[in-house]
Amino acid sequence: MFVPKRVVFEEKALEYNLGNNILDYFKHKNNVEILYSKSGRIVGIPGKNPEEMYLQGKNTLVVGIRKSSSFQSCRPSAHYQLPLCSGCMGMCEYCYLNTQMGKRPYMKVYVNLDEILNKAEKYEIERYPNSTIFEGAATSDPIPVEFYTGALKKAIEFFGSRDNSYFRFVTKFTDINSLLNLEHNGKTTIRFSINTDKIITQFEHRTPKVEERLRAAFKVIKAGYKLGFIIAPVFLYSNWKEEYKVLLEKINNIFQGEEISFEVISHRFTKRAKENILKVYSSTSLPMEEEGRKFKYGQFGYGKYIYKREELEDMKEFFEKNIGINFGAGAINYII
Repeated sequence: MFVPKRVVFEEKALEYNLGNNILDYFKHKNNVEILYSKSGRIVGIPGKNPEEMYLQGKNTLVVGIRKSSSFQSCRPSAHYQLPLCSGCMGMCEYCYLNTQMGKRPYMKVYVNLDEILNKAEKYEIERYPNSTIFEGAATSDPIPVEFYTGALKKAIEFFGSRDNSYFRFVTKFTDINSLLNLEHNGKTTIRFSINTDKIITQFEHRTPKVEERLRAAFKVIKAGYKLGFIIAPVFLYSNWKEEYKVLLEKINNIFQGEEISFEVISHRFTKRAKENILKVYSSTSLPMEEEGRKFKYGQFGYGKYIYKREELEDMKEFFEKNIGINFGAGAINYII
């Protein structure tokens, strides 16, 4: 659970019951600073240099409302993003949110959940009779704030009552007990982002170990949810094949006979992300040598550095073979 050092309440958030409930919760917590914003601008987060600003931002929670009514596309995993919150308490060095959340990357939760879900219903109706998939963690990890927002519970039960739409989200965190007894009716897929021990230890700061994530995933599948794993980002280091093979075999040992889906995403970075990462993690060992990568334009129009074609083909062949051996070729949603 995310316990911030400070919580900033937008004025309009306190017009909603959930906003007031969160305020009541944190008012009784020692060592949590309560701030208010009438303008909607978030100020009061300290920091004299990029590292301090990043760290203080990562320890700040903002409680507000989702102002935009439109949902963004979320290819290839879903049709639309479902904006329940934004930001993440994790401190993964490679995270692409380092380019989106500003110098003080606070976590923000939205309290107008009924309005957000009503908009999701409209999107579903527009696409009928085609089914619609919504992604609840495109720019966030909602699990660490679920204890006091209940946003995932509300979304899971909402989609559990729908006939033609589905919900999915991904997490690195393990506080999932409150979701285990919900009426999801098989309409929600919970995915866990996993990686090798080396990558988690080296780059995924303030997140659970892979064994803890797998234990949480086991609870999820026993509760009847559809389960998936996102192996991301895949790094091609000296003995990457051996370590990712061990990871896949570990999953197979735990989930023998269960139906599981996989999404595999290779490491990539933008020039802007590299600049921001180096300001915050000046001694990072992230492989970001531009001359060793291929430059490619992404779906949102900006350029990124990806592995070269031969390397990506080798990676794809490796995961197709090893996921296929352990879980069947049909378990792969995509490899990019």
